[in-house]
Amino acid sequence: MKRIVFAEIKKLTRYELARIVAMRALQLSLGAPPLINIDNLDRKDPYYIAIEEIKRKILPVVIKRRLPNGIEYLLTLRDLEIDISGLDHV
Repeated sequence: MKRIVFAEIKKLTRYELARIVAMRALQLSLGAPPLINIDNLDRKDPYYIAIEEIKRKILPVVIKRRLPNGIEYLLTLRDLEIDISGLDHV
């Protein structure tokens, strides 16, 4: 039987980061409104807007991590450490 618990692991992996950036950049490019004021940003590209939204931890994203033993972890961006140095273009 699977249990759902909140994770003790508090770091966003680079794969999760890449997935979230790509997902949000696609939404923005298809016309979704940005969740931040983009007037102060240097670049208005959806990719950079998505990264800035993730840095500020305002995206309502829940990450589900599944372990081989069946345990599932539910994490939000607000609860995680986010290291964007894994992205090449930032």
